Amino acid sequence: MGPLAGLKVIEMAGMGPGPFAAMLLADLGAEVVRVDRWSAAGDLPETETRVRSTSPRSYVLHRGRRSVGVDLKTEAGKQVVLRLCAQADALIEGFRPGVMERLGLGPAACRELNPRLVYGRMTGWGQDGPLAQRAGHDINYIAMSGLLNSCKRVGERPLPPVNFVGDFGGGGLMLALGVVSACWEAARSGQGQVVDAAIVDGSAVLTSMLYGLMAQGRWVDEPGTNFVDTGSPYYEVYETSDGRFLSVGAIEPRFYRELLLGLGLDQDPIMQNQDDRAAWPAMKRRVAEVVATRTRDEWERVFEGTDACVAPVLSITEAAMHPANIAREVFFEADGIVQPSPAPRFSRSTASSERLPPEPGEHSAQVLRDWGVTEEEIDGWLKAAAVGPA
Repeated sequence: MGPLAGLKVIEMAGMGPGPFAAMLLADLGAEVVRVDRWSAAGDLPETETRVRSTSPRSYVLHRGRRSVGVDLKTEAGKQVVLRLCAQADALIEGFRPGVMERLGLGPAACRELNPRLVYGRMTGWGQDGPLAQRAGHDINYIAMSGLLNSCKRVGERPLPPVNFVGDFGGGGLMLALGVVSACWEAARSGQGQVVDAAIVDGSAVLTSMLYGLMAQGRWVDEPGTNFVDTGSPYYEVYETSDGRFLSVGAIEPRFYRELLLGLGLDQDPIMQNQDDRAAWPAMKRRVAEVVATRTRDEWERVFEGTDACVAPVLSITEAAMHPANIAREVFFEADGIVQPSPAPRFSRSTASSERLPPEPGEHSAQVLRDWGVTEEEIDGWLKAAAVGPA
């Protein structure tokens, strides 16, 4: 049983960071119910249509919870969500500011029925401010937070780190942390609150270390010239003879010495002063020349058992098959789909993902029963097509 067992969360169906936050909560044991949009007429938003046009089971971010299909355009559908809110500890949503209010499901309406409800809101720009109503995506939010510009080498344009850092790091993780924190506080105060999780805010927080290093004079605001942004020879990715790559992160002097020993550069004069910034470009070229003489797997064997902080750069497919990851069960397979295992791990509680991603509306009637709704109410909502499928 996960550490969040007993926590009841409503997830208003969305994309990206919201579902990721819901997955994290479900992985850790929370009872998460996903409210998918339902329409008997089939006039669903594009995002909902996309889920139904592919295999819903393949949506890994939807794992671990059950789904209720609700027609949010109807008064009866609104009452379904409010009925669930009365029994929930938290609700999370990822619409633009004001959308939930227009549906009659804003924080005031939901918390009127349940003052202890924590209302988690996931947006890119936040609930207020000059950009609140503007469209955007991960790349835009991390661009404005200052994070994206740090992801580049000297003389190159910034390289977006997929959408890992904004949507999932600064967004979904922060939302999950915010919800759990607010629920902890509500258990003591008896009062819920709104959690305003903005990706621009969260991704800015991820740069906190750099502000401290700049204040110490150990970092300059010139990406690609610092010790852990590919400026140094000991924190870089190098190409091997087979066209693959090796990661090097030998920051500490003793690790750097082990790196040089493995590369056979321990006696090379140019490599002796690790922190000689003027020599870094020449040192990088020297390391690159040596790394290019062997394959990635050969280098992995050279550095096996050492503290040189060297590791092969694995593809998504390779990562699931690496012996170290297999031994630790970093990945698992469910319904034929390989995916990352829940994290973090606990000494007593068990984080798991036993439930497969649901079909939209797959558990409508059963969830409502489990959450205390009467059979008469359920039948009425089904007949009115406020809830589906029947």
